[in-house]
Amino acid sequence: MFSMSFNITKTIEDVIVEYIDVDFTLWLTWLLMPLLITFLLPFVIVLLLYFTILTLHIYRSHRGRIQNAYGTDWKFAAQSVTGAIWDAHGWIWHGYEVVGLENIPKDGAAMLIFYHGAIPVDVYYFLAKVFLYYSRLIYTVADRFLFKIPGWSIMSDGLRVLPGTIQTCSSILKEKHLLAILPGGVYEAQFGDSYYKLLWKKRIGFAKVALDAKVDIIPIFTRNIREAFRTVTWGRRIFLRLYAATRLPIVPIYGGFPVKMVTYVGKPIPYDESLTPEQLQKKVAAAVEDLINEHQQIPGSITRALLERVLPPKKKTQ
Repeated sequence: MFSMSFNITKTIEDVIVEYIDVDFTLWLTWLLMPLLITFLLPFVIVLLLYFTILTLHIYRSHRGRIQNAYGTDWKFAAQSVTGAIWDAHGWIWHGYEVVGLENIPKDGAAMLIFYHGAIPVDVYYFLAKVFLYYSRLIYTVADRFLFKIPGWSIMSDGLRVLPGTIQTCSSILKEKHLLAILPGGVYEAQFGDSYYKLLWKKRIGFAKVALDAKVDIIPIFTRNIREAFRTVTWGRRIFLRLYAATRLPIVPIYGGFPVKMVTYVGKPIPYDESLTPEQLQKKVAAAVEDLINEHQQIPGSITRALLERVLPPKKKTQ
């Protein structure tokens, strides 16, 4: 029996040595690991989005039972669960914090203006935080291509995500809701970089909405959002041409790095009827740039952003 076991073991060893180069396998694993980490981690966010859709679908399909269990409507119950999921993900993966949450009104309307990261996970975390602390669901304007994604209709209905025409956005604000807009849109997401320059071009739609609805605008910026996810920089001219032709986010994204992320909520910019949309756009852009200059070390560094999980950053000197 011992002899038979020895022979089997020897045969297995011979096969491994002959057909599998262990050193090469280890080297190949080491070589490909950065590629696996940087390009597969973004799919975690995609999976989380679809988990949100699944949760909303479950609550919508079984709202009768859920209403009996929670004593409220199914959407509120689903929103509470998904908000808790995103809040937990932000806390665990990014040590996510919000500074200046008191600047968000607990009732009444306001427009929230964000800098657009490659993937705006900070917006998801922030929306969850506001919902959990204030029980206020922020309406969010998203690019139209998203509404062609299977399952997105459940997301948009349950979490109040909309394409956002000027008339629609103005009506939402006039109904005393909060509305989040990322003026840079897909262009800023795809072609922004670690220098955090605003790429708003001449977009003034949000300013027209704010003036029509007569609401304050609150500038918001998240430190290290560009270090969490980045877009590749090679082939930029080709991608620019493709984007101009399709208006689709075709630049590859990599990342998912567990960097420290802190969202800074600036002081509200009061409604001023004397301003034109162009003047208001410049005023808001300057407020967001002030938050960037105050709280973000430029250029951004993934290594530094990772270290901030354990070592708080030094305050920038003026």
